[in-house]
Formats: sequence, C-alpha cells, structure tokens
Amino acid sequence: MATTVETRRDQMFPRLSEADIRRVERFGSRVLYGAGVSIIAAGGTSPGLFLILSGEVAVTRRDSAGVDHLIVQHGHGEFVGELSQLSGRPALVDARTAGAVEALLVPSEKLRALMIAEADLGERLMRALILRRVGLIESGAGPVIVAPAGQGDLLRLQGFLGRNGHPYQWIDSAADPASAALMERLHLTAEEMPIVLCPAGQILRNPSEQELARCLGLVGTIDPDRLYDVAVVGAGPAGLATAVYAGSEGLSVLVLDSRAFGGQAGASARIENYLGFPTGITGMALMARAYNQAQKFGTDFAIPDEARFVEPREVDGSPCFRLRLGTTEAASARTVVIASGARYRRPPIPGIEDFEGTSVHYWASPLERKLVADTEAVLVGGGNSAGQAAVFLAGMAAKVWMIIRAPGLEASMSRYLIDRIQATPNIELVTQSEVIELHGNSGALDSVAWRHRQSGMTTTRPIRHLFLFIGADPNTGWLEGCAIGVDSKGFVLTGAGPAHHALETSLPGIFAVGDVRAGSVKRVAAAVGEGAQVVAAIHAYLAARSAAPALPPTGDDRP
Repeated sequence: MATTVETRRDQMFPRLSEADIRRVERFGSRVLYGAGVSIIAAGGTSPGLFLILSGEVAVTRRDSAGVDHLIVQHGHGEFVGELSQLSGRPALVDARTAGAVEALLVPSEKLRALMIAEADLGERLMRALILRRVGLIESGAGPVIVAPAGQGDLLRLQGFLGRNGHPYQWIDSAADPASAALMERLHLTAEEMPIVLCPAGQILRNPSEQELARCLGLVGTIDPDRLYDVAVVGAGPAGLATAVYAGSEGLSVLVLDSRAFGGQAGASARIENYLGFPTGITGMALMARAYNQAQKFGTDFAIPDEARFVEPREVDGSPCFRLRLGTTEAASARTVVIASGARYRRPPIPGIEDFEGTSVHYWASPLERKLVADTEAVLVGGGNSAGQAAVFLAGMAAKVWMIIRAPGLEASMSRYLIDRIQATPNIELVTQSEVIELHGNSGALDSVAWRHRQSGMTTTRPIRHLFLFIGADPNTGWLEGCAIGVDSKGFVLTGAGPAHHALETSLPGIFAVGDVRAGSVKRVAAAVGEGAQVVAAIHAYLAARSAAPALPPTGDDRP
C-alpha cells in the first residue's frame, strides 16, 4: 500500500510563495543558524515552526537501533514542523541545518493566531501538519515499545497511543533478534516488559498510561493559579465541540479526559450517518479533526488526567469552581461543562476480568482488527456501534459470531447497518442468546460458550477474542458529594437550575452535555449540537456576572 508521503507529498511539504512568506513575517521573527546546528531535537520542546528563507534543514527520525532516517530536506519557502509545533508539545523528529540557514521562527501561540488570521494559508499549513503526523504514524516515529506480541500491557499502551494519535515503534521481543541486543545493552530483563524508550532517552518499565503520557509530554503541569473561562470534563464529541466553539469565541478552555480524546465515538469503526460525510468516516478520523481544530483555537488539553471532584469557590470576589484532579494538581475555572460520557458496561460473565486487555475488548480499532485476522471472533451487542464493529472486524476475521439477547436487530440498529450485516457472509447473527462461559489461561482465551435463552442449548467455539458492545453506564461516579443532581440511573439532571437553561445543572455555572446528560439523544450529531449550544449558555452566565466578554453578536456561524 502506498504511503501518505508517496500519495500526498505536495500537500505534506508545500513550498510557500514570496507573497505567502510576507504574510507569515508579521507572526514570526528572523533567526540565523550556522551549519550543523540542531534546531529541533526529538523529545525536546520545539520553539515553534521554522519557515526557511535561505539554506536547507534536514528532518530525520530515529529508529529503534538509533539509526537516523531522512524524512525530508527543506529549502527556501518550506517550513519545519508538524502537529507538535501547533500544541507546543515535545517534538517527534530531529531537525538539523545542512548549512547556514536564515528562517522565520513562528512560536506556537503565534502559529495558532496565523491560522486564524490568514484562513487560506492557515488551511494549507494545518493540512500539512496533520499529514506529517499521519506520515510519522505510518513510518513509526516516537517512543519504542519492546514486548512480545499479544501481551496485555503491550495492547494497553498501543491502544492508548493509537487513540491519542501518537506515533510509536514496536519491537516484538519474541521475534526480532535486535531486541535481545537492545535489552542487554540497556541492562533490562523480560520481566520488566513492556519496555518503553522515550525520544528524550528515558526508559520506562511497564509504565501506566499517566507515566507514559508525562514522559512523552502529552500532559504537562496545570497551573493551579490560572483561572480558565471553561473547564470541560471529557473529550468525546460533546466535549470537543464545546472546546472548538468556546475557543473560537475567545474563551480560555481546559479539557480533561482520563484516557484519550474521542470517547466512544473515537472507537467507532465507521460512522455513515453523520451529516456531511456521505461516504462515511471513521470515528477516530472525525474526532482527531475536532481535537486538532480545538488546538487551533488555543484549547489546553490534559490527557490523561481525570476530574475527581468539583466544588464552588471565589477568586477576587467572583464565583468560580475548583476541580480536584487524579494527579496532585487542581484546576480552576469560571464555568464547568460535564461531558464525561459513559463507561462501557461489563456483563456478569464469571472470570471476565481475567481476560480484559488481552482477549476481551470494549472497542474495535485497527489494532484489534489485526488480532482477529483469519480467526473466529465473538461480538456481543445489537446497537449501531456493535454493527459497525462487526462489519469492520469481518473485513479480516474468518468469522464473526454476533450474539444478541433480542429476537432481532430491528429495534436497536439502523436499517443500513442491518442490511450490511445480512450481506456480509462471514457474520452470523445469533439471536436470543448470551455468553455464559470463558475458558483460557494466563489472560488468553481459548474458547467461548453461549446459551440460547429459550431452548437452553449451549454452543462452544474456539475463540480467542471477545468484543462487548452492550451499552454503557453514565460516568458520574466522580460527582458524588458535589451537590449536582442525577437521576436514578446516574445521569446528570439539567434544566432545573435558577436560570432554567436546558443544559445547566442544579449548580449554577456547571452544565452537562452529551451522553452523560439525562434525556440526551445518544448520537454523535446530538452530542456535537449540545456541545455547541452550551457555549451560548456559558456566555450568558459569564456576562451576567461581568466575568467575561459579552455575548457574540449572533453566535451564528453561517456565512
């Protein structure tokens, strides 16, 4: 398969005209470097984007053996940078001058301003930054993970990096001869796997997602003294929509999420009923676009980091809120938007927890799809997410057994998905049945048994991977004791506050959007709509307290 560099090179590495360079000049400052100077180092924070005025800069990536590979050599009118430069996070590549170089240096905050002020030029720059990140994911830049195939903690780290759109390299310690030499050179043992070699040189031994994120610079220290206009808890469709609209209207925004951006939508194999995408789009692609868009408008992200409590407080006599976080840090904001979504529901199957992370999965990404190649898999669930996942997995699996408790799919799934499942020969729908037993050793499944609920007939198949899409419960446990009303199922109640705004909770200044809200429509488009709608309510709340800029003239984003 052709790589992105091969198919879209002109868009990845555009050459700006002299007129374009003059437009960039007011956002940058001229810098001079001699020959052989490192202007960007992998693992280090880049000062920004470099637009080359004269000379050349070689951009390279380093493989697991420490060998540099040339990605591109930039000359006059070309720029050095990728998405790391937009967010101000540590670089994934090295950049070194090939001779004397003069360049325009555009810091991250000025780069975001440039993209907004110069829309057509900003579009070309943003497209190039995104495509360069795709190219790095394809080529395997970033941290190196050493572990045997199928190890549970390896899958955990791969899933975390993949869902956060972060490139990485993987060395199969059981199959790659180079791994033994690497382990010996670094004095590491197999018991410590997975080993992660970070770009800046740190070595992590079976790290948590938080440890890995901090090593890679994905999440930094939050200034506890900074007062944001909006703190958004959850980076799913509703939370990202809030961030995009609030940021574009000049509000300062902090978004928190305990795992990755995108929420459940980000794990969707293909969304085909979202307005404006007639050919469909993967959930990850849609959510990644929203994530990058929010960064363009200056949103700060803390992923992975989770809110554990929210409480009212005052700063200089003005009401605001303090969020206690999963780390030792805290964050403060004038308003809070609860967009924490839902958690995947675990069925009462004996011993299921022993197989989670290795053989039992709650989403179906390209990583899981590869795991089921040429084998049988079981998928439980009858909603749209289950249907999308079944079709996606069937593209590589020998067979997908789709198990539902209902007599059919008509009451829970869109018609186009039902038709597609019926037309896919290696998907077999098993109705009025439920999984009752899992068999295996050391976290690896050998077989799965299910039973017909009426006849009692039991079927056992040699299955190594089980996928569960049986709905979710509201992710509101962190709100316990926060004086925010929830219904009997734990969903956040809205519309009963003093202002009676449809999205405001029982605590004025705190709003709820998306799947976590009681009465919400569980669709991506509905979540995005609520995320946009809540920004008007935030403006009204802040304006009433003279704590923020007045409402925009119309809030209308139509031409």
